Amino acid sequence: MKIGITGGAGFIGGHVVDVALERGHDVVVFDSRGRVNQELLDASGGDNLYSAKVERRLGDVRDATAMTELAAHVDGIIHLAACLGTQETIGNPRPAAETNIVGGLNFLEACTQYDIPGVYIGVGNHWMNNTYSITKTTVERFVDMFNADRRPGGHEDRLNRFNIVRLVNAYGPRQSVAPPYGPAKVRKITPSFICRALTGAPIQVYGDGSQISDMVHVRDGALALVKSLECAQESIVFDRPVEVGPTTSYTVLEVARVVRAWARSITGHHSDITFLPMRPGETPGTPVVADTSTLEFVQMDPESLVELGDGIKETVQWYAENWLPGWEATKASGGIYV
Repeated sequence: MKIGITGGAGFIGGHVVDVALERGHDVVVFDSRGRVNQELLDASGGDNLYSAKVERRLGDVRDATAMTELAAHVDGIIHLAACLGTQETIGNPRPAAETNIVGGLNFLEACTQYDIPGVYIGVGNHWMNNTYSITKTTVERFVDMFNADRRPGGHEDRLNRFNIVRLVNAYGPRQSVAPPYGPAKVRKITPSFICRALTGAPIQVYGDGSQISDMVHVRDGALALVKSLECAQESIVFDRPVEVGPTTSYTVLEVARVVRAWARSITGHHSDITFLPMRPGETPGTPVVADTSTLEFVQMDPESLVELGDGIKETVQWYAENWLPGWEATKASGGIYV
């Protein structure tokens, strides 16, 4: 297949590109700035499978014409592009609503027009009342409507082919870092914990740390996304979302301690763990976990997913090798790390 990936230059998108190529597909990365993952381009040397089988397409998911053009040139689309942020989008929900809801509808309409399959990425905390969860879950309901009541490309005897994949908290190498450790606009749990632990700063945990918010390695999530599109291509449409997450749940505090232990083994720094008020938009005491039985839809064994300790070790090592040297050099020169 030739797979269009909206948001293909992002954290999850870059790993979806990896998995799609490994499974023999070609890829079109659809991005509002025409980007692809620079680290992967650098690794390829511009002259291997990655550069030969990945095409860049400039466009914005809010632009219906651009999305229709993407659909005209691919065999299926994995829709990842979104305006992120839990607390960051509460103060002004309109940009997220425009990007996530209108962009989601443009994805569904474009695939319907050209009768191609699609996969939509949902969120693990789909019931929470924050802008991100509300907008993402709104499109999940549109997916159900399009599968049930819209006919693709004027074919009255056919149905649409959309699957939904919900990832709980995805983590792994290459995730962007928010201030004061990097330029990202949205703070994510794993890079926040890791950057603080590697530099010996206190690890900041929202709430008392007892909340359960399962962690899934990004490669496992990427595989589920690609396999879901392969199923949709064969007209296999799931009756509910695939939920990707571990069989064993950990609290946020336990995750922080795992990060701290691996970081200390590398740098020798010891970080205290401090506690902040819960973020607005999150429901205290409500576990965010995956229904791992749904992984059977994509023939993935829940026991085969990357175990948290192994995944955190790999991720901490990646930041120690790829982020920490630049941070230390910048701090030594008195500059600001970007």
